[in-house]
Amino acid sequence: MPNAKLVGLVGNFSRPSKSYALVETVAGLAAKRYGFRTQLHDLTDIGPSLGNARHHKDLDEVARQVLQNIVSADVLVVGSPTYKGSYTGLFKHFFDLVDPLALQGKPVILTATGGGDRHALIVEHQLRPLFGFFMAHTLPSAVYAADRDFVDYRLVSEPIRGRAEQAVAELGAFFPQRSLHAEAAE
Repeated sequence: MPNAKLVGLVGNFSRPSKSYALVETVAGLAAKRYGFRTQLHDLTDIGPSLGNARHHKDLDEVARQVLQNIVSADVLVVGSPTYKGSYTGLFKHFFDLVDPLALQGKPVILTATGGGDRHALIVEHQLRPLFGFFMAHTLPSAVYAADRDFVDYRLVSEPIRGRAEQAVAELGAFFPQRSLHAEAAE
């Protein structure tokens, strides 16, 4: 699939953010391995029209473009900071505006960040069911990182980076030719 597009969506408004840094790391690893074009968005990119939108038509042009980027992506990397054991409310609200069939069959790498290990199950108990509803293919390996895994909003943990590489390698089931090419080039 030439010129395949990977889109990342981060469920927070803070910049810089650890969640953005994690999605950016995963997207960068995938782009390097498979040659994907990448676009990353966070809730700030979606803008203020999200909060009042009841339907995707209620979004302003910028937010509609972000939604279109996600729907048209060949691969998604999604991530959210963990609040009270779940993803952010506006992240969920954004996906409430996505057509239920729009993500069907799309490979999705799940990521999340939190203060400590207590929040690690967000990917299994919150994110995986959300994308299961959309009949997307969530990859088996999800990536969770705690505050201690970052320095100055950069991922510094080698075990977490290894987990991200494992998740990216699982995309080879969807892009086998690209995966073989990448391995031959190394």
